[in-house]
Amino acid sequence: MNALPATPRVAEWRTYRRLAPYVRPYVGRLAGVLLISLLATASGLAQPYLSKLMIDNALLKNDMAALVAVSGAMIAVTLGGFALNILASYRHVALSAAMLYDIRVALLRHLQTLSPRFYGGFRLGDLMSRINSDVSDVQRVAGDTVLSALSNMLFLIGCVGLMLWLNWRLFLVGTVLVPVAVGVFLQLQRKVTMLTREMRERGADLGSLLVDTVMGMRVVAALGAEEHEAARFRARNSAFVRVMLRMQVASFMAGALPGTLLAASTSAVTLYGGWQIMHGQMTIGALVAFSAYHMRVFSPVQALLGLSSGLASTRVSLARIFELFDTAAEVTEAATPLPVGPVRQGIRFENVAFRHDRDAVLAGVDLVIPAGSFCAILGESGAGKSTLADLMVRFLDPGEGRILVDGHDLRTLRLADLRREILLVDQAPYLFNDTIGANVAFAVGETTRPQIVAAMAAAGLEPLLARLPRGLDTPVGERGMALSAGERQRIALARALLRRPSVLILDEPTAALDAMTEQRIAEGLREALPAATIIVITHKPALARHADMVVTIEQGRAEVGAGAVIEHALA
Repeated sequence: MNALPATPRVAEWRTYRRLAPYVRPYVGRLAGVLLISLLATASGLAQPYLSKLMIDNALLKNDMAALVAVSGAMIAVTLGGFALNILASYRHVALSAAMLYDIRVALLRHLQTLSPRFYGGFRLGDLMSRINSDVSDVQRVAGDTVLSALSNMLFLIGCVGLMLWLNWRLFLVGTVLVPVAVGVFLQLQRKVTMLTREMRERGADLGSLLVDTVMGMRVVAALGAEEHEAARFRARNSAFVRVMLRMQVASFMAGALPGTLLAASTSAVTLYGGWQIMHGQMTIGALVAFSAYHMRVFSPVQALLGLSSGLASTRVSLARIFELFDTAAEVTEAATPLPVGPVRQGIRFENVAFRHDRDAVLAGVDLVIPAGSFCAILGESGAGKSTLADLMVRFLDPGEGRILVDGHDLRTLRLADLRREILLVDQAPYLFNDTIGANVAFAVGETTRPQIVAAMAAAGLEPLLARLPRGLDTPVGERGMALSAGERQRIALARALLRRPSVLILDEPTAALDAMTEQRIAEGLREALPAATIIVITHKPALARHADMVVTIEQGRAEVGAGAVIEHALA
């Protein structure tokens, strides 16, 4: 498995090009939003110049008509800018939400291709942090930042142009400290970026601990470990808070120091502009307009500096997201996969070997499971029984050898078809936080309540339905915890029976059941799926009595019942 690096690098700036596929479908609509935003920006630029006209052409000349005209223009520009800003904001939020959906769906589809070994070695809290917080951060850059940067850049260019037109000497005085402010900001930004990375990691540590504690609450209560968990939470929370406070200080300094330098230039503009008015080199209206533009030019400069800081911060999220995207799937579909129909001949293992990291699990397995047979695979824990099941549904691929279905290598078959025809029920089934009926009919498509009830009856759930007042509409709770372990197993079995696969693999299907229920389910499997191949992986010899063939796997030797040949050795 391609594991994520222990200390991922912060993404380089060119990594932002990887966002292009998520922005490209919306370029046309984003251009429309940009045009609206530019018109709103132009209305904002008109206000200070209207102030100049009011002072120089109306107030100082006692011209009432000019005063009325300028006042009317101010109202029109204000209302127009207000409407344009609302429209741009509304359209942009809709587009940003669509881009967020696309990024999350792409990530979810990629995660669905990763093997169970990936999820067995990855912290759930960290994974959820990347899907939620980090994707939201990336989406904000993909949508908000581009629009904001262009809008602020236009406003900055407009302000600079108008200030140069009004008084180029005063412009030089008012902007001399800007390069210094930018330099200070860039120095502090590097520290903020590194602290942001560290804060995300500490947040993921905290989230993983909370997920672990909540999911293991029964164990915590049973062992009286409440104080132990509180102490662990306190330690990780303290580490998170320390980094957060350091980042807050660095962020404040990154904003305050450049802002202070820029504000100092305002005093210089006031002094030099006043001197020019006293010597007849500038009108009062021109100084008022210039000062308004000068004060407003701080806003886009600070906004662009903030966007730069935000982009640097988002590089952290970008790195964490693309680490998931760059995690290669262990199982990939062929370029032109073959369709799969109902299994008619059977499943054949040819010299199959498999390792979990460096530990050999299977080596030299040759096995034939004829179509329509009831096969029981016995063996102690860790012998490789569950690995055989994962190989048959292509959660994993063998390191050596091949597995054939009706004479075709599994690696040449269409995955969706394969997993429709060969269905695995895990030994620890997962139930969604929904009703019993919804769990049984999960992702089946159109189905009827009688069909759901029939599948549950075949799984031995008639007594459960009889005693529940709400029947199929009974909620199962988070991860099915409102039900017993045996009931969860049988609901997962009913979910499989409803799909009527041609091969049904059951991994320890009766581990939490009593002998009588186990007997009833074993007898009902063949009745429910009379033509299917049924493979039961179990450590209970009693269940194997119902099988046509029995494969017993033990370290160093194998015993095979009638109808199959297997050679199996553990390395």
